[in-house]
Amino acid sequence: MATPELPVPDGLMLRPFRGVRFAVDDPAKVTSPPYDLISDSDVDELLDLHPDNVVRLILPSGSDRRYDQARDTLQEWLAKGVLVPDDTPGLYVYEQSGPGVLQRGLIGDVCLADPSQGIVLPHENVMPGPVADRLALMSTTQANLEPIFLLYSGGPDLSMTDEPLIDTQTSDGVRHRLWAITDPGAIANINAHLHDKQALIADGHHRYATYRELQRRERAAGRGDGPWDFGLALLVDSDAYPPDLKAIHRVIPGLPLSEAAARAKGSWQVHDFDSLPAALEALDDATEPSFLLGGEDGFHLMTDPDPLQLAHAMPAEHSDRWNSLNTAVLTEFVLPKVWGMQDDEHSVRIVHHDAAAAVRLAVETQGTAVILRALAVGDVLAVAAEGERVPRKSTSFGPKPRTGLVLRTFDID
Repeated sequence: MATPELPVPDGLMLRPFRGVRFAVDDPAKVTSPPYDLISDSDVDELLDLHPDNVVRLILPSGSDRRYDQARDTLQEWLAKGVLVPDDTPGLYVYEQSGPGVLQRGLIGDVCLADPSQGIVLPHENVMPGPVADRLALMSTTQANLEPIFLLYSGGPDLSMTDEPLIDTQTSDGVRHRLWAITDPGAIANINAHLHDKQALIADGHHRYATYRELQRRERAAGRGDGPWDFGLALLVDSDAYPPDLKAIHRVIPGLPLSEAAARAKGSWQVHDFDSLPAALEALDDATEPSFLLGGEDGFHLMTDPDPLQLAHAMPAEHSDRWNSLNTAVLTEFVLPKVWGMQDDEHSVRIVHHDAAAAVRLAVETQGTAVILRALAVGDVLAVAAEGERVPRKSTSFGPKPRTGLVLRTFDID
């Protein structure tokens, strides 16, 4: 069968849609963080908040029928009025505010573009496992259950004077407000403003890859144009609301800290510390690339790699900027050359932001935590603009949109 031709958008565009929202007294209790930030214990806590929490859709339990279970739950909630679609298609203005947090953006159906078009730019590689998981969920439920997070520069004014559709506060102290823009003229003006913009995927690389794969499969099946030509997205002007970029740490189960440090001494300077605060302070002061190792036996800071070994390990086909990223050095040099392993979802576990949590997981798994500093936003943007992608799980942009405030289903779209 010939490969189906995919539509080629001529610019950045957000299509209005009929959002599906929870009809509950306190919307905060049915929302959750993005799926990949939720632990097993978090699932229990979210369901304790409300038995109809959105986590039942984005992380269905069980193994054999979990995607069917998510579909059945979604259909049941729509039938019972737990979830209710809005009457009129629109774009949604979404605001997050709280201690140290202020972000406002637009939620809509982003027109899917191939990265080569330079309209929607990925900056991070993806792994096949998470894409297969999200594809099974998305195709079975026929829904986009949580938005990806896009950044762009120079957006329209999003001041709102009407009462919001949703005004709620989550347990972290962040207030979430949602308004709908349904006037066709206002929506047309917004898209005229967006048309020549370039959007960077800040969070949701696996889901964007899933959007594209689902689109390809639906068209290969002969279904032509459809809701699969778009994907749910939050679009934020990074000039008005500069993003917060945090690090993502690694944990290597089964690699004892003493062994990891001993192997590193053949190519790095290794410094010993007794406490995590002192070690983190030293990491902040160290020249990149540098990594903090933690586990049951203490902490070791890796600095000043052997320049010849480092140069030999880093791929010549990548730019100097890419090769200087700490996640690139970890992926291309430390993991394969120093520790003899690859960076994949089976061998290396991920912990967002929390260095202490990474160390605890390392202790639990008799392994080693690798604590990194966050990449610079400018470096990430420059790498993406040159068509390169940083290694998987290199960035954690925030504040991330809360899942469950507005959903998109293909039959209601």
